[in-house]
Amino acid sequence: MHREEDLATIATFYRRVQWVALGVGVAWAIWLLAPILSPFVFAAILGWLGDPMVDRLEARKIRRNTAVILVFGAMVLVLVIVSILLVPVLEDQVLTLIQSLPHYRDWLVGTALPWVEHRTGLQLLTWLDPDRLFKLLQEHWQSAGGVAANVLGYLSRSGFALMGWVANIALLPVLTFFFLRDWDLIVGRIGLLVPRDHIDTVRRLALESNEVLGGFMRGQLLVMLILGILYALGLWLVGLDLGILIGLIAGLLTFVPYLGPASIVLFGGIAALVQFGDWQHLAGVGLVFGVGQVIESFVLTPMLVGDRIGLHPMAVIFAVMAGGTLFGFLGMLLALPVAAVVNVLLRYAQARYRQSRLYAGDTPAILLDAGGSGDASIDGPDAA
Repeated sequence: MHREEDLATIATFYRRVQWVALGVGVAWAIWLLAPILSPFVFAAILGWLGDPMVDRLEARKIRRNTAVILVFGAMVLVLVIVSILLVPVLEDQVLTLIQSLPHYRDWLVGTALPWVEHRTGLQLLTWLDPDRLFKLLQEHWQSAGGVAANVLGYLSRSGFALMGWVANIALLPVLTFFFLRDWDLIVGRIGLLVPRDHIDTVRRLALESNEVLGGFMRGQLLVMLILGILYALGLWLVGLDLGILIGLIAGLLTFVPYLGPASIVLFGGIAALVQFGDWQHLAGVGLVFGVGQVIESFVLTPMLVGDRIGLHPMAVIFAVMAGGTLFGFLGMLLALPVAAVVNVLLRYAQARYRQSRLYAGDTPAILLDAGGSGDASIDGPDAA
């Protein structure tokens, strides 16, 4: 009897080792293929987001291919409208930024650095003096030549990277269409690979993860869009030349806790000081920041996102930074979805742990009485 139990324990251990090895192998493959996986992952996310709408149309007796064409067409139409509205504005903002760079340089050298020197005693302007920099360049021209060669090599590699980005963008709509059309088929085939004795648990966890991710991501996208428009409109009303660009960037960065508001304070404050140099416009930036935070905290997040993902802000920041470090842009794209799924799995693991012998133990527990007097009682079959 004991031998059969030992054999069963050993078999269970080897199965777990196999699953761990499989997980490590999949992570290693993703790490190797990360440079080419970005369009596939982004298209899969778009397909997953659009699949519920396709299913609703199917429920109304519309053929799936027709439903996919309708949903895909709506996505393309929204993208075209956004591009028509935003591209000219962003182009104008980027040109304004390029034309304003000399003013930012003059403000840095003539105002910001002297202020820091006066407060700290550091001689920053001495190190940034043009004559000194030119002299250092003459003294270390060989090293500078090596740096220049590296820069040129980087620029050439960047050209190939740019071509790769263009190819990925062209590939994205094709992949999105196929993910939309075949999403249910893909999910069904993945389900067939799950061991039959675990299918109920995996199905329950998959449904819970899908509910968490669906509510969070759709809500977060709406929050990013609304905040980007509010921030851009607010900074434009303050009078900042780069207000629309700064507001849209801050809206996009709101998926990382505190990063979006911090970008409003930092970039908006610097832009106000460079353009106007007074405290009134700086206070206007602070007002836009405050109004945006109130709307996000008390209206948008409770209504659209809530606490669906269930992650502490520090965990979100860590997930985004870890994803970016390990897998680059792909890792940042997958950081929050993966963290949400991991959080669901951790809750399941905690529930299993609380029901296990490891948590309950085999020996009687020693409990303090309800009065808190310190008298111990034995909680067991022989206890009085």
